[in-house]
Amino acid sequence: KKLCVRAAKEHSIPKDLNKVLENKVMETVLDLSYVKLSVVERTCLGEADSEGIVSKSVSSHSDLIPGVYEGGLKIWECTFDLMDYFAEAEIEFTNKTVLDLGCGAGLLGIVALRGKADRVHFQDYNSTVIDEITLPNVVANCIGEGRRMGSGKDRKGSKPPSKRPRKAEGSPDMLNRCRFFSGEWSQVSQLLLSSSKPFSKYDIILTSETIYNPDYYSALHDTLAQLLDKHGRVYLASKVHYFGVGGGICLFEKFIEEKNVFRTSMVKTIDQGLQRCIMEIVFK
Repeated sequence: KKLCVRAAKEHSIPKDLNKVLENKVMETVLDLSYVKLSVVERTCLGEADSEGIVSKSVSSHSDLIPGVYEGGLKIWECTFDLMDYFAEAEIEFTNKTVLDLGCGAGLLGIVALRGKADRVHFQDYNSTVIDEITLPNVVANCIGEGRRMGSGKDRKGSKPPSKRPRKAEGSPDMLNRCRFFSGEWSQVSQLLLSSSKPFSKYDIILTSETIYNPDYYSALHDTLAQLLDKHGRVYLASKVHYFGVGGGICLFEKFIEEKNVFRTSMVKTIDQGLQRCIMEIVFK
């Protein structure tokens, strides 16, 4: 099938960080701040949503419109599975270069940033998601850098949302370690690899709920192959099967095996509700 190829662009970090948090209502989960998505849906109209994804998602009652909107307005369940796994497996981010691929809210990359990663890059298909959700979340968490991340147990007891956006007076050096990209995966790879800015491949690539559509497997596989350091690791969290879209962990695993570039291992299976998995991917 012909995929809609959305051009890649890098999003600059605004000089005035207070502008980024203007009109945003923040909530917390696992001691991480994130933009309240229902408020974004109500306020992100007109120029702020140049792609029209908010109105299209709301009017079609859909979390996915292939080639138009790829789910970044919602925090998906497997994100929390992966965050729990980082704590359990004591994944080390110190001095690592990290890519949060298909980042949406950017929580995985923010955890890496707090874990003293040297550089964290965030990518989402939609530019509206980067500007209205990812970037504000990263800014809000850089401000509150002093707090430690909690464990999965206090997820339900997260603090009530703070109605006042906080003043941005935190740790700009953390933000200096970040870059933000939107666009289709192959386009983002091309942008990074052909850029005049120095680029070194990623030690760790984090991705959650990105294998729901088999049409995207080739682009995802090529992106991982192009951007992962030869000693790097990918941590991928997924449902075992995505009903209605056809993708899932076994199908993707088979796809990887046929390509014969990577070796995969299932490092965790979660059996509550819909079965979910965390897969580690390394070069053969």
